[in-house]
This record gives sequence, structure tokens and C-alpha cells, in this order.
Amino acid sequence: MDVLLREVSDSDLPVFFAHMNEPEAIRMAAFTAEDPADRERFEAHWARNRQDPTVVLRTVVTDSGEVVGHVAVFGPPEEREVTYWIGRRFWGRGAAIAALRALLALAPQRPVHARVAADNGGSLHVLKTCGFVTTGSERDFAHGRGEDVDEVLLTLLE
Repeated sequence: MDVLLREVSDSDLPVFFAHMNEPEAIRMAAFTAEDPADRERFEAHWARNRQDPTVVLRTVVTDSGEVVGHVAVFGPPEEREVTYWIGRRFWGRGAAIAALRALLALAPQRPVHARVAADNGGSLHVLKTCGFVTTGSERDFAHGRGEDVDEVLLTLLE
């Protein structure tokens, strides 16, 4: 699936909120906000990130302008991390791979890190296809599942 990245606009936020409240997406992501349905906290989080010049944050859209999701790079230089969220109806169509590749071209600083629930095969595939390699693992509490979950740590060096 071909996608484009553009600056985040206010009109994207309701779409992101809906994406981030899809039950299956919450389960797959696992490491979500404590309460994804807390709209006030969601708005505050996005306002903070949109104002932070160190965060590279983009809306993922189709060539017709439909919002597919979002991607970002954040954190201090030695700990830069990627994150992405693609709406469930776009899963399995290559949108996440295309969006992540475009983001990595916009933010070429390396290394960059990623984290993913160990059983989230889709995201593991996306990250490895984009050149990330497994560098470790952790087990931590995942709000999206209400329990401790194994997490894979990955790094992109070049």
C-alpha cells in the first residue's frame, strides 16, 4: 500500500483517538496509555508532542488523503525510539512498512530503537523488514492487557 506522510493537523486527532481505542489494536499493542478512552489525557499528550521540536511526528495518509495512522521518532539522541499506530482496517497491507521507511528517511539519526510485545508478529515483521534487529527483551506491565507481557527490544544501527 502506498502512503504519504504529512504534518499532523487538528482534524487528525479524532481519527487517531478512534484508532487507539480499537479493542484488537489495544490488545496487540499491549503497551498503551493506562486508559486509552481518557480523551483529556489523549489531547494533552498530543499537544505536548506536537509542540516538542525534538519529536518527529507525522500523519500517515493514502494518496487520496485518508488518514491511515501516525508515526513518530522521539527521545534524546542516544535513546531515540520509533512508534507507530496504523488503523486496524489497514493492517496487513504494507502501510506500516511504507510509513516507517518514510519516517526513517525523515529522521536519519542512528541508532534508533523500538519496542514491541513479543507476540505482536505484525509489528515484529514491520520492524525487521525495515532493518531493525533484536537487541534484548524485557517483561513489563502492559495496560492494554492488564498483565505483565514479554517485550522485544530492537535497534536500527544504519
